[in-house]
Amino acid sequence: MNLPTFKYHPDPIATGSIKPSDDKCECCGQQRGYIYTGPVYCVEELSECICPWCIADGSAHTKFDAEFTDSALIGSYHQPQQVSPAVVEEVAFRTPGFSGWQQERWLTCCRDATAFVGRAGHAELKSRFPEAAEFIRNYCKMGERWPQFYQALSSEGSPTAYVFRCLHCGTHVGYTDCD
Repeated sequence: MNLPTFKYHPDPIATGSIKPSDDKCECCGQQRGYIYTGPVYCVEELSECICPWCIADGSAHTKFDAEFTDSALIGSYHQPQQVSPAVVEEVAFRTPGFSGWQQERWLTCCRDATAFVGRAGHAELKSRFPEAAEFIRNYCKMGERWPQFYQALSSEGSPTAYVFRCLHCGTHVGYTDCD
């Protein structure tokens, strides 16, 4: 069975937000072969028990009043951008989120949400996402401490960078977080 397509999270298996599983979904009651592993913001405890299809069609949001990304944190750090309520709803209610060290953010660019690419460390930023590294450097305003912090970034540890790609201009942006 093919996974649903998520405009703002194109490869949730690679990012670790969805994994193969034989568990039944708490929303639809079906065993579909995959389960969501990211954060769920709602009254009920829904850890690793929602299938991607119930996220994609909005039924998990409707049934549990669940958000998968805090809607208040959809926006850019340095210049909050106005995105339409429809975009906020799609990211918060119908897109798999991702787990971060602290509170996750979903960045925006070109008046739209960006696509989550995944975690990155120094090596990935340097080789694959140099413009995201520059975006992060400009935001952090660390001055002469930046090189040491940049070297310490790890895709598997703390501190780490979260990288996104603009669906319109193709620019990679990101932010850092640590435990």
